[in-house]
Formats: sequence, C-alpha cells, structure tokens
Amino acid sequence: MTTLDVSTEVAQFGELRILWDRRVLRPRPWTTAQSHWAAALSPYCPDGPILELCCGAGQIGLLAASLTGRSLIQVDRDPVAAAYVRRNAAATGIASDVRTAALTDALGDDERFGLVILDPPWVPSAQVEEHPEDPVGAIDGGIDGTDQLVLGLGVALRHLEPGGHAIVQVGTEEQVEIVRALLDGVDGREARWAVLEVRDYRPGGLLLDIGHRT
Repeated sequence: MTTLDVSTEVAQFGELRILWDRRVLRPRPWTTAQSHWAAALSPYCPDGPILELCCGAGQIGLLAASLTGRSLIQVDRDPVAAAYVRRNAAATGIASDVRTAALTDALGDDERFGLVILDPPWVPSAQVEEHPEDPVGAIDGGIDGTDQLVLGLGVALRHLEPGGHAIVQVGTEEQVEIVRALLDGVDGREARWAVLEVRDYRPGGLLLDIGHRT
C-alpha cells in the first residue's frame, strides 16, 4: 500500500501563493478565470463579503477577494481543507470567516450576499477512478456529478441578494442544462434566476454566471 504524501506544497494561483497538500484538491490554474469573472462583476453587485461554497484550499475566493477588496465567508465540509483556507487567508492578509460545515448548516437564515462562488465536486462517481491523484471527497459528485451542485445551488440562491451574481463551476454541457432546468422553475413557482452566460474552459470545466432573470 502506498502512503499518501501529505507534505505541504505551494501552488502559484494568479498573484497568490496557495498552500495545500494531497488530501485536498490541487489548485487548478484555469480556475483563476472564476476569480477574475467574479471580480469583473463585483462593481455591479450589492456590497458585502463574497460567499464561497465548497472552497477547498480557498484559492478561488481568496484571489477574488484580493482583486475586489471584499472580505470572505468560505465554507467546506473537510476540516483539512478548512485548515488550509485559514492558513492561506492569514498568509495573504485577507479577512475570511472560514466555516467547517455541510452546505446546509453553514449559514444563518438572515445572511445575504451580493456575490457567490460555488465550486462543487462535479465528477460522476463512475469516473472518479480516472483521477487517481485527486481525493475522492473533493471530486465525487454522485451518479451524474450534480449531487453537491444542486445542493450548493439551492444554498447559494437562498442567500443571494436580488441584484447579485453567482459564479458556478460545472464539468459538462449536460450539467449546464440541468442547472438551466432547475432555474426555469422549481415546484411550479415563477423563476427568479437564470443562467446569464456560460464560458467554456474545457478540458478544465465550464463557468456559469447566474443572476436575476430579466
């Protein structure tokens, strides 16, 4: 049996140096696009902290915060990942309230955000073995890869201000269509939110801008 190497490594992520080890997901350079897109939308969003859900080592939210001057609330269920977020936030001098919790337990009912970043695990369970260097818990999104995506999207939109935006990472065009279908009407109620734009960074993934339906 091979012993997992848990020595701390450093990844360059935009202007930031991010600490991580192989118990958490390696920072992907392409995901700096998510931080930059969030930063570009920030002037058009209500004031306040950025919310990042499924944050891993925290790099996407931290880079967005460094580009916007906003503070952060970052959520991950993995205590190892949360510990790295705290170390990375301290090293970069960015104010982050890091919460180690399940998505549904992390926020108070009255907390609202103008800008949300969602980075859920989106690899279908049957394809997890194709990524042997990645920790299963950080990438396994269930049968079609959308278990945490759907859950996280519900949390994000429940706490998103009416004029806000959510920048969401997914893996496939099929997952984009699942998100569209969810936003087109839940439980027969009038749809409030829509996918405003999709940007394709494959083989990395796709990014969605979700905002108020016009």
